[in-house]
Formats: sequence, structure tokens, C-alpha cells
Amino acid sequence: MVHPIERLKERPEFLRVAATRLRHVTPGLILQMREHSPQDPYSEKPATLRLGFTVSKKVGNAVVRNRVKRRLRAVAEAVLPDHALPNRDFVIIGRQNALKRSFPDLQADLKIALKKLNAYMEAT
Repeated sequence: MVHPIERLKERPEFLRVAATRLRHVTPGLILQMREHSPQDPYSEKPATLRLGFTVSKKVGNAVVRNRVKRRLRAVAEAVLPDHALPNRDFVIIGRQNALKRSFPDLQADLKIALKKLNAYMEAT
């Protein structure tokens, strides 16, 4: 099922996702997730996915970090609409391997992380 995707842009939004401490680490990325209610005042539309990206300076200079973010954005656009549940906030953190890993490997990383986090959310 395809859900509209909004962007996380403000620092407090990223901090709310990080505060849940719900994350999965893969070789190419770290996926953090937070569930929000449809009445969340920070969401413009109900039943949406909200997505943010971050890449630390450890990965490289600004050119490298932006390249990693572009790759992760393409991976997220390909994977999230079909595999993510609605009413979730996601932060994808790029790791140093994100630039070296192939696109199918990054897609597999994100699918695995989504599967693990969704299973955890359903179990609790």
C-alpha cells in the first residue's frame, strides 16, 4: 500500500525519533523509527510516513555526505512505500559503507531493518 511521504526537517523532530531508542543497524545504514498518532500536531496529513536523513562528518566531506544522502533518498523512495506501515517517523542515518555498497544491497539493508522494526512494534 502506498502512503504519502513527508520530510522531517526540524531538529526536534529528529530528536523525538531518536528518543524512542528503536533502531536497527545494518552495514550501510541505521534506521530509527517512531510511531505517531494520526492526530499528531507535527503531521500535516493523517496516515503518513515521515522521513529524515542524516550523515555524520565521519563519513566524509560535504560532497561525500550529500552523495550518500542522495543514494539513501533513492533507496527510501524505492522501498518505503511498499514495505513501511503508516503513521511512522523514520530517520535514516548513513554509514561509511553506504557509498561503497551496491544499490540492491542498500535496498536489502533497508528492507531487513523495516522488517525487524515492524516485527518488534507488532510484538509490543
